[in-house]
Amino acid sequence: MPMSPTSWRQPVMRKVKTGSIYMDDYFTGPRDMSRHSKWPFFMRMHGSVAPKMILPLLIVACWATFITVFSQFVFKLKVSNLLLTVLGFVVGMAISFRTSTAYERYAEGRKYWAQLLFVGQNLARTIWVHAKEREGEQGKEDLLAKLTGLNLIVAFANALKHKLRFEPGINYDDLHGLVEYLDTFSKAAEPDLTRPGKTSVWKSVGEYLGVPFAESNPRKLIKRSKKPLGNLPLEILTHLSAYVDSLIDNSTLKVPIYQTQAVNSIVSLNEILIGTDRVLQTPLPIAYSITFSQITWVYVMMLPFQLWDSLRWVTIPGTIFAAYIILGIAAIGREIENPFGMDVNDLPLDSFCDELAADINIITSAPAPVVSDFVARGGNMVMWPLSLKGWDEWKDRTKQDIREALMTKTKADMVVRRSVSEEVAEKKNFDDKNVLQEPESHA
Repeated sequence: MPMSPTSWRQPVMRKVKTGSIYMDDYFTGPRDMSRHSKWPFFMRMHGSVAPKMILPLLIVACWATFITVFSQFVFKLKVSNLLLTVLGFVVGMAISFRTSTAYERYAEGRKYWAQLLFVGQNLARTIWVHAKEREGEQGKEDLLAKLTGLNLIVAFANALKHKLRFEPGINYDDLHGLVEYLDTFSKAAEPDLTRPGKTSVWKSVGEYLGVPFAESNPRKLIKRSKKPLGNLPLEILTHLSAYVDSLIDNSTLKVPIYQTQAVNSIVSLNEILIGTDRVLQTPLPIAYSITFSQITWVYVMMLPFQLWDSLRWVTIPGTIFAAYIILGIAAIGREIENPFGMDVNDLPLDSFCDELAADINIITSAPAPVVSDFVARGGNMVMWPLSLKGWDEWKDRTKQDIREALMTKTKADMVVRRSVSEEVAEKKNFDDKNVLQEPESHA
C-alpha cells in the first residue's frame, strides 16, 4: 500500500536541514514561524519589502538627480515648502488609512483560521469521545466511520486553503487522499484542468521585484477550467453533515447537547468558509487604491522641487530616503491586503492545516479515555503540592479528612503568596535605598 506523500515515513519528510533560512524559500512565503533569525530587524531581508522597492527607488533617484542637476546648472526649479507640509498631511492620512484597512483584513483572516482550528479540534473531540462504538462488527464500522469524519475535518481545512489561493481541483499532496473517494465537482473537473508550467527566470525576478507586468492573474487556472469547479469546502461540509446525521440516527451520539454541539460546529465551519471568502473577494475599492497610489507618487515626485532650495545636492539622498519610507509603507499595505497568498508576510496556511491534522492525530492516537482508568491511579496526587500521597492513600481517609486537607491547602497557598509578595516588596525597597545612597556616597 503506497504511503501518503506527507507521511513522516517518507525520506523527504525526515530530512534534517541546517540553517535558519534556506535559499530556495528565502524569497517566497509564507514565512516559517518555527525558524529563528539572530539578525537585527533592520538588517533582515526575508520578509522585507526592500526588494520590491528597488525599481521605484531607482526611478525616484533618477528623477531627483535630474531635477537637482537642472536646478543647479540651468534653471532653479523650486516650490514653497508650504506645499510639502500640506501634501504631507494628506499623504500621511492616505497611507494611514491604507495600512490600517490592510492590516484589519490580515487580522480578520488570522481570526478565521484560529476559529477553524478551535472548531475543528472541538468537533473532532466530540466525535471521537462522545460518539459511541457498538459491539462486534458494527463497532469496527463505527470506528472507521469516525476516522472518516475526522479526515473530512482535515480535508475541509486543506480544501479551504487551496480555494483561497485560487488552486482548483483535488490533485494536491495534502488533499487528494482525503477526498478522492467523494463525488465532487472538483474531482469531475480534475482531468481537464491545466497546471501552471515552469516560471521563467525573468518572470520570477520581475515578481520578486514587484513589477506589475510580471505578475500573473491568480485566477488564471480557474478561468481555464472547462467544467464547473463547484465549491469543494462546501461539498465536504455536506458530507460531514450527513455523517453527523447518521450518528444521531443510529443513536451512537445520543446526548442532545453533544448533538447540538456537533451541528453547531459544522455551522461554524460554514461561517468560516463565508468569512474567509468575504475577506478574499472584497478588497479595498479600486478607486481608493488608484487614488492613494497617484497622490503618493505625486508627493514623492514633488519632493526634489521643495527640497532643493534648502538641501542642494543632499536633495538626491533625501528624496530617496523619504521615498523609501512613504512607498515602503504603501507596499506593506498592498502585500498584506490579501492574507491568504504566497507572499512571505502572508498567513502560513500550510502550518495551520498541518497543526489541525497533527492535533486530530493526537486525539485519535488512543481510545476515548475512561474516567476510572486515569482517576483511580496511585500516581494521581490529588492534594499536590500539599501532599505527595496518591489516590490509594487518600481513598482510605474519611471525607472530613479530605475537606480539612483542602482547607489547609488553601491556607498554605495564601501564606506562601503573601510571603512571596512581602519578599518582592522588601527586595524592591532595598534596591531603591541603594539607588538613593549611591549619589550621596559619590558626593
